[in-house]
Amino acid sequence: MDTDRGSFLSQLQLRLACAARASLLSMNELISPAAEDLAAALTTPFDGALAAASAWTRANTSWPGMMAGLPEARLLEALIVVSGARSVLELGTFTGVGALAMAAALPAGGRVVTLERDPDNAAVARRHIAASPLADRIEVIEGDARETLSRLPGPFDVVWIDAWKADYPHYLDLVLPKLAPRGIIVADNLFRDGATLPPASDDDATQGVLDFARRVQEDERLHNVLLTVGDGLLLAWLAPQ
Repeated sequence: MDTDRGSFLSQLQLRLACAARASLLSMNELISPAAEDLAAALTTPFDGALAAASAWTRANTSWPGMMAGLPEARLLEALIVVSGARSVLELGTFTGVGALAMAAALPAGGRVVTLERDPDNAAVARRHIAASPLADRIEVIEGDARETLSRLPGPFDVVWIDAWKADYPHYLDLVLPKLAPRGIIVADNLFRDGATLPPASDDDATQGVLDFARRVQEDERLHNVLLTVGDGLLLAWLAPQ
C-alpha cells in the first residue's frame, strides 16, 4: 500500500482526535445552522415534479431525510453535467427525488437505473417519476441491490449510493467492476449524524459505512475525497494513470 495514504484508521484517529463526540447531538454541531441556511439560500431550489416529490416526501414519510437533499441533488446534477455522463446508477430510490434530479441533468438518450428494495417506496417513486416529463429516462428495479446489481451490465458514469448502510462494502465490490473509466462513485451518509466520528458507534450501519470508507481509502486503484456536504459525501474515482 502507498505509504502516503497510510492506515485509514490511524489517519482518522490522528486528524479527528480533537473531535471527540461525547456531547455531539446532531449535525448542527458539525456544521452551523447559519452556514447551512446560507448554503440553501444560494443553491438553485427544486421546481416542477422534483419539487412536488420533495414536498410529498417531507409531508408523508417518517424519515424525509432519507431522500437526496438539495445540496446533494445539485452536486450530483453538476457532476453529470460537467462530465457528460449518460449512464447513471442509483442504489436506494426511496421516493424518487434523487433519480428525478439526476435524470434532469442527463443529455438526450441518457438513462438512470435506480434500485429499491422496499416495494412501498418503489411504488411511490414510480408515481413521482410517472408525473415527470423525464419518466422515459428512469428505470426503477425492485429488489435487493446485492442481487439486482449483479445482473446489470454497466458501465456507469455516475453511481449514487444511498441505500442500506451495512451493505456499503458489498455495494463497492459490485459497483467497481461496472464503473466507467472516467466514472465516479458518490456515497451518502459518511458522517451518520456524527456516529462515525471517534469514538465511532458499533452498530452495523455505522461500521458498514466506516468499512466502506476504509476500503476506498486503501484501494490503490482509486482516488477519493470526503466532502462535508449534507451528512457527508464520499467521492471516489479511478486514479489517473
